[in-house]
Amino acid sequence: MASKRNGTLYLGVTSDLPGRAYQHRNGLVEGFSKKHGCWLLVWYQASDDLQAARYRELQMKKWKRAWKIELIEQENPQWMDLYETLF
Repeated sequence: MASKRNGTLYLGVTSDLPGRAYQHRNGLVEGFSKKHGCWLLVWYQASDDLQAARYRELQMKKWKRAWKIELIEQENPQWMDLYETLF
């Protein structure tokens, strides 16, 4: 999730991406993403293994910001909101 292009980034894991993204978009989740206005879904990675997804999240949280931006821009160079593509 992002606040805007090159804005604040939020990284998390969920087993219900459409539902979780809806919560973030509508300010239903207290915490970092609400405080910083991270409501745009700009990148996601699907996984059938929750443990592997959590490990990947922990790895990525240690990444430099530039690496995260590069990953987003490889798949979504315009930083389009991908929420509607989930349906």
